[in-house]
Amino acid sequence: MPEPTFDNACATADAIACLFGPRVEVVVHDLTAERIAHIANPMSQRSIGDPSNMHEIDLGEAPVIGPYEKVNWDGSTLRSISILQRRADGTAAYVICINHDQADLLALRRVADALGPAPLENVEPQVLLRNDWHDRLNSYASAWCRDRGVRIDALGRDDRRALIGDLSASGALAERHAAAYVARMVGVSRA
Repeated sequence: MPEPTFDNACATADAIACLFGPRVEVVVHDLTAERIAHIANPMSQRSIGDPSNMHEIDLGEAPVIGPYEKVNWDGSTLRSISILQRRADGTAAYVICINHDQADLLALRRVADALGPAPLENVEPQVLLRNDWHDRLNSYASAWCRDRGVRIDALGRDDRRALIGDLSASGALAERHAAAYVARMVGVSRA
């Protein structure tokens, strides 16, 4: 196993920070000195030379610890992972901690949730087929396709026949002009 060097640990930290941008902080802990030896994209209010406090953590045998979550000084959530680098004799040399600030992703999730559709009531297609027949047919066909993991515009000949058969059995084709609508929907002739 090659001997880890401080320069390699710092280069790794700088490369990760460069690739992932300002929302990722990478800290190199020197386990011999028990100090923070390098920080790329500092955002945790820690400085080079601060105590690493790694002696308080059971590093175990695994070379990768995490991912895990922790809270940053400003209350933001960090998703972190740590990489233990050992010397040839097996003693721990450095820990490279990668801390990804989740604030932007969590804000984006809240916006997406706010803009998303309201939850639908779980209504059976047969119940839907009692009102507006266009919506009922669309809902039925959509549920039918979703249950089979296919899109309606990608149905093969056998799938189209099966869908039309199920629609017919449900009574959906009894509506005036329903057969022509279904034919257009699945891309077949009305006959």
